[in-house]
Amino acid sequence: MDFLMLFLIYLCCVLTTIALLCICSGRKESFVARSIKGASQILSSVIPAQLQSMMHRTLHRLFHTRSCLFVGLHVALQAAVYGEYTWEVFVYCWELQFPLLLLLLPYLLLAGNMGCFLLCSRADPGIITKSNHASLVEIYAFDGVLFQNGILCPTCNMEKPARSKHCSFCSVCVHRFDHHCVWVNNCVGAFNARYFLLYLFTLTAMAATMAIVTAALLVQVVLLSDMMHGSYIDDQGQEHAVELLFLIQHLFLTFPRIVFMLGFVLLLTLILGTYCCFSLYLALTNQTSNEWYKSRRDRCSHHPTLRPPDRRVAYKNIYSKGVWMNLKEIFKPPTALERRKK
Repeated sequence: MDFLMLFLIYLCCVLTTIALLCICSGRKESFVARSIKGASQILSSVIPAQLQSMMHRTLHRLFHTRSCLFVGLHVALQAAVYGEYTWEVFVYCWELQFPLLLLLLPYLLLAGNMGCFLLCSRADPGIITKSNHASLVEIYAFDGVLFQNGILCPTCNMEKPARSKHCSFCSVCVHRFDHHCVWVNNCVGAFNARYFLLYLFTLTAMAATMAIVTAALLVQVVLLSDMMHGSYIDDQGQEHAVELLFLIQHLFLTFPRIVFMLGFVLLLTLILGTYCCFSLYLALTNQTSNEWYKSRRDRCSHHPTLRPPDRRVAYKNIYSKGVWMNLKEIFKPPTALERRKK
């Protein structure tokens, strides 16, 4: 049972890292997808054609279509971590008389996170339809670089409003498109960006809080045992003072699941914290992941553009209105009526 728990957490950790790399990239073909494509080309000579076809369909369903797989993984991951936290960490901390509010904080954050998750996954991200197309076109001006007037979406057969993009996962055009998040199985657009930000922040806070509580527990155990002032005898029979590496090994052998969970939530905190900072930067500067990537790609591209050299225009973010107004736009998306009044 212990091995199964460790394996499940390790598998979730690997898949979490892969999925975060996928959603953090605003590219049509992510680093993971290109790596898989390159590996499949190398192995194509030894893998039977039938098996290749089955693998291609599986990968296409995972990374190019809407799927509940990562939602299920999300639930399994939280269940595994919170199960370990409840059965061992919470019990030990309660016996050591940790503050109750600190022990209950991860559960409070979980309730808020699940609420944001449901809102983000079920809310309309800003799907552009024929009925709302005319009003959405008026909200944002075309910057003439990333978004140009008169561009037609070949799939939806409609003119693309500024800051919109066609999502290949959902097969719809989305207003103020940011990215498609596999964890919530929905696009992140103008109308659910606030829920996604809160979901991301509460998820990071959950991981950080559990890491703090778990680390505090292990530190308390070490202090109570007075282990730092002890010594040990190595394989050669020599006595040594307790070092940090020996201490970590001892804790891992004594509390294997707790130490493994601590390593996992620390890694998760680092990854999610980095992504949180990036998302906050985008919100404060009124950019989307899609716009940030496209502006970087155009800036770093060595390929000649379609425009003549004397007509090339440097990219400038025309949508930023200051930190406060940018944040306000996330939590209260502008409407066509508001834009007419300006």
